[in-house]
Amino acid sequence: MTADDTPVIVYDPTLRDGQHAVRHSLDAAQLRAYARAANRARIPVLEVGHGNGLGASSLQIGRAALTDDAMLRAVREELTHTRLAVFMAPGWGRSANLRDAVECGADVVRIAAHCTEIDVTERHLGLARELGVEAQAVLLMSHMADAPRLAEQCATAVGFGAQAVGIMDSAGHYLPGDVSQRIAAIVAAAGQAPVIFHGHNNLGLAVANSIAAVDAGARIIDASARGFGAGAGNTQLEVLVAVLERLGHPTGIDLRALLLAADTAQEHLMPAPPTIDSVSLVSGLAGVFSGFKPPVLAAAEGAGVDPIDVFFELGRRQAVAGQEDLIPRIVRDLKDAS
Repeated sequence: MTADDTPVIVYDPTLRDGQHAVRHSLDAAQLRAYARAANRARIPVLEVGHGNGLGASSLQIGRAALTDDAMLRAVREELTHTRLAVFMAPGWGRSANLRDAVECGADVVRIAAHCTEIDVTERHLGLARELGVEAQAVLLMSHMADAPRLAEQCATAVGFGAQAVGIMDSAGHYLPGDVSQRIAAIVAAAGQAPVIFHGHNNLGLAVANSIAAVDAGARIIDASARGFGAGAGNTQLEVLVAVLERLGHPTGIDLRALLLAADTAQEHLMPAPPTIDSVSLVSGLAGVFSGFKPPVLAAAEGAGVDPIDVFFELGRRQAVAGQEDLIPRIVRDLKDAS
């Protein structure tokens, strides 16, 4: 096998990351419609759940329309080829949530941690292996750590039992060179474990960054239909697959059926496809989690504060997901200072 025909596994978080864009409001009929289309297209893995993962539905970050179990059971019934995946960040999700997800048919469990806090994944990666599902580990807000630190964290996750490891560009902050450097370091440290990359499109570079990741050795790439995801959206699935195929990287996905799945997503899941508006662009520049966009806009509008100033201040404070309570404080500070 030459470098040009190395297969890439495409991992689809449309029904999880996309929830951020619609305040976690997807219902069973919407989930089923896209799951059927994804299965027809032979997408390898489909991730489902609240935008912040198992156990995260709450007043603080948003109530989901359905319970975790209801979402998973609805989608599981539609999948015959595609594997069902869940995402969990320890602190929001617990071992009981993980057990329930596996009982509902999850095949892949992805455990997430802040980019310097991989130790919190040890227990849940071990549990996933005990439960007989594929265990993956990903580092969030990965632009906040350099390549050697990320590589060290991923190697530790492999030691904990992770069968794939990688990074999320949670803020859409990376340039292709940033991705190449980090992925190459992780590939060198991860042994035989496949390396993951998850991009966001705040700077319009999600597909380019994903290809840079593949060129550097990543073999699992995340992408959502029409880019449906937080902020400016994720790497656009149908574009990524077309580019990978043109570059000679087989994905096993039926492109014609995938285009129909993307149409289904646009028709049934979202009011409009994600765009790179001014706030999303600033979120990427500031290195702020894309999912902060709705609460920042709401708080800033209510106080008459420029949301761009809020994002730059969140970036200065290195805010991460779960620190939504910082937003009203920053808005008050900016209003008082005006």
